[in-house]
Amino acid sequence: MMRIASISKPLTSAAAARLREEGKLDLDVPVQQYVPEFPQKQFDGQDVTITPRMLLSHLSGIRHYEKDAKKVKENKEKAKRLLKPQIKEREDEKSSSENKGKTTATEQNSKSKDNAQTQRKKEFEQEEYYLKDNFESVTQALDLFKDDPLIFKPGTTFLYSTHAFTLLSAAMERAANQRFLDLMTNMFRELGMLNTVPDENDPIIYHRSRAYNFNKKGRVVNCPYVDNSYKWAGGGFLSTVGDLLLFGNALLYSYQVAHLKDTQGLLPGFLKPSTAKELWAPVDLTEASWDKDGLYAQGWLVVEKAQKYGQCRKRRHYVSHTGGAVGASSVLLVLPSVEIKQHLGQTSLLPQGVVVTIMTNMQSVGLNNTALKIAHEFDKARDL
Repeated sequence: MMRIASISKPLTSAAAARLREEGKLDLDVPVQQYVPEFPQKQFDGQDVTITPRMLLSHLSGIRHYEKDAKKVKENKEKAKRLLKPQIKEREDEKSSSENKGKTTATEQNSKSKDNAQTQRKKEFEQEEYYLKDNFESVTQALDLFKDDPLIFKPGTTFLYSTHAFTLLSAAMERAANQRFLDLMTNMFRELGMLNTVPDENDPIIYHRSRAYNFNKKGRVVNCPYVDNSYKWAGGGFLSTVGDLLLFGNALLYSYQVAHLKDTQGLLPGFLKPSTAKELWAPVDLTEASWDKDGLYAQGWLVVEKAQKYGQCRKRRHYVSHTGGAVGASSVLLVLPSVEIKQHLGQTSLLPQGVVVTIMTNMQSVGLNNTALKIAHEFDKARDL
């Protein structure tokens, strides 16, 4: 069992979706309706509204681990500038000779990987990754950030925030009238995910892996002790690849049932059809660092099917989420089939597609591209 880090966010979003289906959680009311302990926020001197829907899609303006608003804004601008030269270099490659183009492409690919690796390492310089304090409740964990100013006006700018999911978990807890961890445990049991538990330090958890990292000399070392009780919803669970595959297939089944006209003979999905569609519907103004082709939805990155020109690059529809924590890297990726195959007079066999999950007890490992390549290879094999 390993830390799944931010794959905790898709798990939390599924639980929030169930609460919404039950009429307990309204995604479009001020979050203070559920969590009065969270203060009314202002931006540029005016009162602003933060809703659970904004929290799910990282549009709340609540900070992530970096507290300095100026630094956050500078980093976002820098990331935008880095994309522009890459586009220009690709155009230059086309006009150059074939061999030179191949060399340039290889070098550019290497640079992109180096930049991504550097960014992942810088991320772990943030002190809040290494908190050792134990928080008795998700409401208590709000004390870390609830009085900090917003970085952006809610609803206007994407800012990935694990703390936003902590606030979401507090709202869910009040909506369900149940402890957040109990709510999640009940969902895991219903899905058959019996090896998914909170990353608590005191209990003896069989088969829990150690956590490792590279030190400055490039040697593998043990990671420091941390307490993840401040971020259950956004990055605090342990799981196994088997459990995450169960989860991915359950959501894929729900999503594909939602797109069938004839569902006779099929069991209902874990989520209702309209909920499943909304969960994987890209949200305007969002983005995602691990695939620039995608937009964020509700706890998931979504890349939509697209092809701009004939015989040129085309994108397959897929959804994923990556995770990075102290001594952990992970990815959960779902590649639905292009079309659902139905045999005349027979009930469709669902789900149809490929679910890939990779977990490692090593810090700062990029896994999304690897998972996507694996998914495509298995998808090709299905058609042989």
